[in-house]
Amino acid sequence: MVWIIILSVLPSLAVGAFAGVFIYKQTVGSALSKSKESADRLISKAMSDAGTIKKEALLEAKEESHKLRVQIDNEIRERRSELQRTEQRIISLEENVVKKEQALDNKALALETQKGELEVHKTKLQTKLQEVEVVKDDSIKKLESISKLTKDQAKKELINLIETDAKAEAANLIIQIESEAKENASKKAREIIVSAVQRCAADHSSEVTVSTISIANDEIKGKLIGREGRNIRAIEAETGVDLIIDDTPEAITISSFDPVRREIARISIEKLIADGRIHPARIEEIVAKTTKELENTFKEVGERAAFSAKVHGLHPEVIKMLGRLKYRTSYGQNVLNHSTEVAMLSATLATELGANVEVARRAGLLHDIGKATSHEVEGTHTQIGVELAKKYRESNAVLHAIEAHHEDVPFNSVEAIIVYIADAISSARPGARRENLENYIQRLKKLEEIATSFKGVEKCFAISAGREVRIIVRPEEIDDKGIVFMAKDVAKRIENELDYPGVIKVNVIRETRANETAK
Repeated sequence: MVWIIILSVLPSLAVGAFAGVFIYKQTVGSALSKSKESADRLISKAMSDAGTIKKEALLEAKEESHKLRVQIDNEIRERRSELQRTEQRIISLEENVVKKEQALDNKALALETQKGELEVHKTKLQTKLQEVEVVKDDSIKKLESISKLTKDQAKKELINLIETDAKAEAANLIIQIESEAKENASKKAREIIVSAVQRCAADHSSEVTVSTISIANDEIKGKLIGREGRNIRAIEAETGVDLIIDDTPEAITISSFDPVRREIARISIEKLIADGRIHPARIEEIVAKTTKELENTFKEVGERAAFSAKVHGLHPEVIKMLGRLKYRTSYGQNVLNHSTEVAMLSATLATELGANVEVARRAGLLHDIGKATSHEVEGTHTQIGVELAKKYRESNAVLHAIEAHHEDVPFNSVEAIIVYIADAISSARPGARRENLENYIQRLKKLEEIATSFKGVEKCFAISAGREVRIIVRPEEIDDKGIVFMAKDVAKRIENELDYPGVIKVNVIRETRANETAK
């Protein structure tokens, strides 16, 4: 059955297949023919375009190749130039190296030559040293035979001689130091005595312990003496002074160590003379009244001094003590004026140095407050001043400045140093303190002696009241450099050997003159 169906279908399939092949050949052949024609045209066009592109590519390749060739040629030229320069440098370096090698060779030869010469000199030097040693030994033997001393003995003698000279110089130095110490001790003792005498009953020189009262006529002298001297005895008993009534016309003298007592006596006697009633009862009344008035005067004077120094807030008792300083003197310098001056100087210095101005000013005003006390209080004026300031509640800074103003204790504040300096300035300034004629003349003589003791000094003059020494030297003995050293040496000796206020200027003059006569 199956085979029948297959056999019946096969012819149909064969016919269909034949028809399909025929149709395909017709259709595909036509398409292939068209495609071939189109492909030929495309190939022809592509060949044409490829020729154009090939030409353009060849042109571009030629241009690029030309550029590369030019660039490579330039680089080759630069490299060649650089190589030539490098070659020249290498050649130059080689030449320098060769020259240096030659120079080193020459130096080496020179050193070898010098080395040989040094060896020769060394040999000669050793020979000379040996000869010197021989001569030295011979000389020592000759010296020993002449001096009859061995080397050790001569050395010992020399040491003994030097030791003797050194002991002599040391002895002279000790004597000089002791002499200077005695002089300084004597001066210090005089200062202490003067300070103490003003506070205790004792005789003192007339220039600082007497006051003179002028009177209209000598009849008043009799009234002051009184019957059997009762009036003069009453005055002396009440005031504590010595009343000197002598033949001096129209004048009587009051003598006392204490300037306050002397002032009370002076004012009381002037009041008695003006009143005319002079008897013991009246004298007692006038003296008591004058003493009270003077106490008020102390207060007024102290207030004026404090106001002048710009110091405020002082205790009333301290004000009175300041007023008392008006009647005190130190080497002729009024102590109150000195204290006020020290206060102002201290304030000025403190302002310049940036220190505590108020402390410096206050301590400067009070630094000598201990001089206002009487002989009943024991101790130096510095110790008494510290105790008084402590009693009236002054600050520790002020207490220390008072205590240190004579270097009794080490300084521990700038204000204390300022007060010390201001005190020295006020005391040492020209004209501040008196100097007696004998001391002045001795100081001038000593200045001239010191200057003329130097070699080469021709003349010497102490001028300007001893404030300047003018030295004229012989030009043939001292040169220009020598006068500089001489001025320094003279100034140093003056500082070491003399005590003087302020400063002394040393002028050394060297003058060379050439004289000739025209004929």
